[in-house]
Amino acid sequence: MSHDIRTPINGIMGMLNIGDHFPEDMEKQAECREKIRGASSFLFELVNDVLDMSKMESGKIELEEVPFDLLDLLDEVVSMIEVQAMGHGLDFIYERHEEIHRQVIGSPVHLRQILMNIAGNAVKYNRENGSIRLAYQETAFDGANATFEFVCADTGKGMSKEFQEHMFEPFSQEENGARTTFGGSGLGLSIVQKLVEKMNGQISVVSEEGKGSTFTITLTLRVDPLTESDSREPELKTQRKSIKGIRILLAEDNALNMEIAEFILESEGAVITKAWNGQEAVDIFQNSDEGTFDIILMDVMMPVMDGLSATRTIREMDRKDAREIPIIAMTANAFDEDRKRSREAGMDRHLAKPLDPREIVKTISECISHKK
Repeated sequence: MSHDIRTPINGIMGMLNIGDHFPEDMEKQAECREKIRGASSFLFELVNDVLDMSKMESGKIELEEVPFDLLDLLDEVVSMIEVQAMGHGLDFIYERHEEIHRQVIGSPVHLRQILMNIAGNAVKYNRENGSIRLAYQETAFDGANATFEFVCADTGKGMSKEFQEHMFEPFSQEENGARTTFGGSGLGLSIVQKLVEKMNGQISVVSEEGKGSTFTITLTLRVDPLTESDSREPELKTQRKSIKGIRILLAEDNALNMEIAEFILESEGAVITKAWNGQEAVDIFQNSDEGTFDIILMDVMMPVMDGLSATRTIREMDRKDAREIPIIAMTANAFDEDRKRSREAGMDRHLAKPLDPREIVKTISECISHKK
């Protein structure tokens, strides 16, 4: 594991040094940035995998029971995997259809993690000019619960029968030349299996060396009776979500994180007011006219007053907008209890760091539309 951590860090530092030696070479600079981006992404995924595995082994992973739109979740996964596939020169096939119970109750965070892990592996360990197929179907419905089958097939190098016998064990990796520049932690499939089992589902794989692998995941989810009747209506989601003109109170104590968040939001046309700690966010909101802000983005860990305390203080103010304004948590802590504490403090949604521009826009847009 120490080698897996040091390798991308060495890559990042090395590419920075190379970039310093070629300040005028824009092509070399772009090449270095791309390699730094790849190493950083791998390191972030590795840390998440290690933390997730630690939580699972200690029995602290808690599943959510919240309503969500299954098709929307699948579309989100596809949009991210499709970009990765294109970057690797792979064909991507998504078999999408709407004849399912899409309004369900379950743990969307963990379902997304399962699908992203399996589909991400299909990209990572595919062959040159290969392909990926992602499909799903509803296989059963008993009037209250729907059973879904998710299939991810790739044309990668496949897995030997020997490796398949212990593929779900932590840190298992097959040395078949399929590893990418920074390889993998060997934790992904183990995490997927444990999550699927915790969700009372099943996972199976058919793999042949030289031809590829097909993963099939079967899960049963409760159908949401309150919203399912509206799910067959035509979608009105063709227009790109926009946050142009949205007035945001942004609370963040780290200067670098503030700069990144401010750049993302202002690039999308939002109007930003900055607060550098929780107390400052409370003071700015309290001294503003009612309705000044449309939404608050609140870092959780801040000096003077943390984001959770600041949220509680705002919610307790004797003014209508304090009770109604959407407050979104921003945190590098992706554990379930962190999300739970955020909700208990009065926060509406949760954004994980590093911030993803598309996810920020989507989350803010949804919060604003629900508010209306």
